[in-house]
Amino acid sequence: MTNEQIIDKLPYQPPFLFVDEITEVDQKGIKGNYTLQPEAHFYEGHFKNNPITPGVILTEIMAQIGLVCLGIFLFEDELVDSSIGVAMSSTAIEFYKYVLPGEKVYVVSEKEYFRFHKLKCKVTLYNEKDVLIARGIIAGMIKPWENE
Repeated sequence: MTNEQIIDKLPYQPPFLFVDEITEVDQKGIKGNYTLQPEAHFYEGHFKNNPITPGVILTEIMAQIGLVCLGIFLFEDELVDSSIGVAMSSTAIEFYKYVLPGEKVYVVSEKEYFRFHKLKCKVTLYNEKDVLIARGIIAGMIKPWENE
């Protein structure tokens, strides 16, 4: 499965798709990036006259690249004719620096385990200067959608 095919299998679409590119992926982990669009609606009120990316959006970027994209790669054989379903089961993220509109961020994710359809990863977020933005653990249930 190519990196573009992984992105195509994501269960998201703009304006809630937060993956631009996957740069590396294997059975142990994944790396990818996303550039935050200055015109994104969430900047209008977060914060007034001083836009900063909400932590929930940064967490979502980490989850989409670090968990869901990796899950699609790991489920390659089961996703030939279906899409993936994801249910987040836990996150524990620590934030160290803010992200401004227009910044490009990179996600590095290392698989801790993948069994019984549950994927758990150590996920780290960096800016273009390789400065640590956030890190933590994200876990979720990864399953193909049941087509009925």
